[in-house]
Amino acid sequence: MNVTIHPSSLGGAIRAVASKSMAHRLLILAALAPTTCTLRCSTSSADIEATASCLVALGLRDARHPGTAPLEGATQAAASPADKTTLDCGESGSTLRFMLPVVGALGREVRMLRRGRLSQRPMLPFAEQLERHGMRIAEDGDALEVSGALRGGTFVLPGDVSSQYASGLLMAAPFLGGDEPFELRLRQPVQSRPYLDLTLHALELFGVSFAYTKEASHEVFRLDQSANTASWQANAPSELEVEGDWSNAAFWLAAGALEREGLTVFGLDLASPQGDRAILAALATLGARIARKGDAARATADRPRAARINVGAIPDLVPPLAAVCATTPGTSVFCNAGRLRLKESDRLASVSGAINALGGKARVDGDDLVVEGVDHLAGGVVDTHNDHRIAMMAAVMATHAAGEVTIRQAECVAKSYPGFFEDYERLGGITTREGA
Repeated sequence: MNVTIHPSSLGGAIRAVASKSMAHRLLILAALAPTTCTLRCSTSSADIEATASCLVALGLRDARHPGTAPLEGATQAAASPADKTTLDCGESGSTLRFMLPVVGALGREVRMLRRGRLSQRPMLPFAEQLERHGMRIAEDGDALEVSGALRGGTFVLPGDVSSQYASGLLMAAPFLGGDEPFELRLRQPVQSRPYLDLTLHALELFGVSFAYTKEASHEVFRLDQSANTASWQANAPSELEVEGDWSNAAFWLAAGALEREGLTVFGLDLASPQGDRAILAALATLGARIARKGDAARATADRPRAARINVGAIPDLVPPLAAVCATTPGTSVFCNAGRLRLKESDRLASVSGAINALGGKARVDGDDLVVEGVDHLAGGVVDTHNDHRIAMMAAVMATHAAGEVTIRQAECVAKSYPGFFEDYERLGGITTREGA
């Protein structure tokens, strides 16, 4: 589907969709919990559904609909027949990397399907550690053949590739077999640390906590499995709600930062452990006026200025921030952005390509993204490279384009925000859809 956006501005207020990052984690932990936990999740997406479908395929519950799965709890799932199960991870890196150690903890034999660019995203350091602790993982084209039981012990991972490796292990840790206690050693520097904090927060909601120490070369997480098993049994919640998504709210707040009347997003936790809550500080650095009240955040254009922003911990904020910088006076630099090459697209290339396609000025300089602000964008055609965040970025930039902006493969927003263009229209955007 192609979406053409006609010149218009955005304004008003919109409710945040449910956090994809938190939904993944809570779905998995609620499925493994010893008691039924009902998960309230106001919206869904392709990635959330991928995780839910994998859990149900394993015989675990989809916590949004308790009682619909044939089995409840990790113990029953582990005792189910050892027939090979197919898990379709779609294009979700979180689903694949979270579910791999969970499958190992359950001792299941599965075939994991990877779609889109997922099979090209790095797996090697993670797979090596899983195999060292009892799992067997073999590539078969775009699929992974997985078997074996994952044991405890010491896992050593690089901290600068993907926090999802570590998050998957932390969630599986309470269920690992073997005589050795669980220890995860992350080599410094650890990037995307807020996503690890989000995982630890989710685990704490279920009564599981890790001992943490910081060494000169590693960050270390240790688990007393016997104590935490008792805590899990006693403290697993009966009901939880998935909080609003700061990653997707960032696009509306970025749009507000370009408008004198501003834009409000409500349904957010202003004290959330989500790292992308940093969008407010980043927009303020770029000269926007920020307001916070209750469960709402508001961004309004004020005194736009260029800035240098380290995005090592917040890579998903680069597309909305770059959309703002495209028409912000001066030269803005997003440094420590090399990990953007490993996303749904090579986002260093696709973000700069989207800006240039609309008449802006952007370039890649090593691991930095450099954006030179122009007075206005001309309009044009943006190739999303099937990347949901590029589609949403282009829609934000379209509000400050003199001509129409056509977004190719715009249906890719379904990965995280299926109703994005409907909400865009509610806020005043004017769109035409072709091939829907």
